[in-house]
Amino acid sequence: MLMSSNDDGAKLQYGPNGFRVLRPGQHVFCAVSGEAIPLEELRYWSVEHQEPYASCELATQRLADSA
Repeated sequence: MLMSSNDDGAKLQYGPNGFRVLRPGQHVFCAVSGEAIPLEELRYWSVEHQEPYASCELATQRLADSA
C-alpha cells in the first residue's frame, strides 16, 4: 500500500513562542500518547525536548517524568 509523505505527520522546530514547519503535514504525534494532533490545534510543546503534547495534562506528565 502506498502512503503519502504526509502520513508520517509534519516535522516542526519548537520555539518559546511558536513553531516552524520543517516538513509539511497536517498533524504531529503527541510524544506521550501517540495521538495525532492537527497543527491548528497544537497548543502544548517542549522547546527543551522538541516534542508536542495533546493536552496540558500530558505535557505536565512528561515534564514531571523527565525531572
